[in-house]
Amino acid sequence: MPSTDTTNVVVTGWGMVSSLGGGVDETFHAMRAGQSGVRRITRFDPTGLPCEIGAEIDVAHLLREHANDEIGGPELRLLRTAVQQALETAPLDAIEDRLRIAVSLGGHGSTPNVGAIDTQTRYLDDDLQLDIEGLRRDPRFTSRQFTRRSPEVAPTLLAHHLDARGPVIPVVSACAAGSQAIGEALHLLREGRADVVVTGGAEPLLTFSYFVGFAILGALTRRYPSPEEASRPFDRRRNGFVIGEGAGVLILETEEGAASRGRTILGRILGYGDSADGYRITDLQPDGDGAVLAMERAIADAGLTADDVEYVNAHGTSTAINDPIETLACKRVFGDRAMQVPISSNKSMIGHTIGAAGAIEAILTMKGMEEGVLLPTINQTARDRKCDLDYVPNEAREQPHSVALSNSFGFGGQNGCLCLGRG
Repeated sequence: MPSTDTTNVVVTGWGMVSSLGGGVDETFHAMRAGQSGVRRITRFDPTGLPCEIGAEIDVAHLLREHANDEIGGPELRLLRTAVQQALETAPLDAIEDRLRIAVSLGGHGSTPNVGAIDTQTRYLDDDLQLDIEGLRRDPRFTSRQFTRRSPEVAPTLLAHHLDARGPVIPVVSACAAGSQAIGEALHLLREGRADVVVTGGAEPLLTFSYFVGFAILGALTRRYPSPEEASRPFDRRRNGFVIGEGAGVLILETEEGAASRGRTILGRILGYGDSADGYRITDLQPDGDGAVLAMERAIADAGLTADDVEYVNAHGTSTAINDPIETLACKRVFGDRAMQVPISSNKSMIGHTIGAAGAIEAILTMKGMEEGVLLPTINQTARDRKCDLDYVPNEAREQPHSVALSNSFGFGGQNGCLCLGRG
């Protein structure tokens, strides 16, 4: 059913950190030029692993003053860097009632590095009994190594930093977390439970333990002529995704509130749809039912029809299973128009940033509407008969558009779709 809510929710601030840059403009213009942020991993030695590449963040992109955010770890540092950018156009100082500022963020905490794991295992005996007093006395171990793993810690600490005393919602839903966090923020504003919501997602993925987990699953790309050519959504030669890391943060307000504060509107959150596949942990439903439902719900929630959608920012992971199913879902949603609706995947250039993906891609979608540009899907060299739509291959396209979808389909069958509008 279409939404009957008349509250218009707008974006007044945004910030981003990605493997292609330390801000929204820097990342967008690199992607507009078709650049890839995928490289051989430098944070640990990947030699001998089935995949040795990732879309790694250059630590120079993280603000120096956040270097000591040890309790929240890398996730909090990413978030604070992106938030500081967002506050440049949407400062929160003028909001006197801090109970009216909420936080809704997607992510999964900061995974421990090998050193932290090694320190703890040294205090286990052959029967796996822990010498907890010995561990407590070890200067290499602190409780911070535990707290930073918890997904609620970074959002809570960020809210404390911002003096935001409204609801704090940590969203933990794998690849859909960033989109679902924005969807929850939309509900908070529509329901009158907040005046401003800081939302988005962050993911510092490139630790050895996290990387090896995906390698064991067989989800990562294994064959690539070069790192830059490894992520190739919808291309016949795709064979797995590339892990990326990053953060995307948006400041959302009601349009009425934004006008009263003299804010510039950067984009609009028109609608949100979600669903669960109820199928497998790592695979989409073969018929795309869950993806279709999320997309149709987002369009209806915006009070629009499929004919109004002019572009889709695809989930587009570069896996054998995801890409043809998402293609099928788009065909089911758009029917006879499917061949005329351009679709592209940002993951071809910045990899899959998991909990941050939905937020980063939503920002890039709205930035594309602002610029009148469709970002490309790079590495399109071999056509797949099951992926036969317009994926904006290899080069950005100048094309004005005002309504778009941004898809996020996560492990466990979590699906989120945002219907977005131009500012």
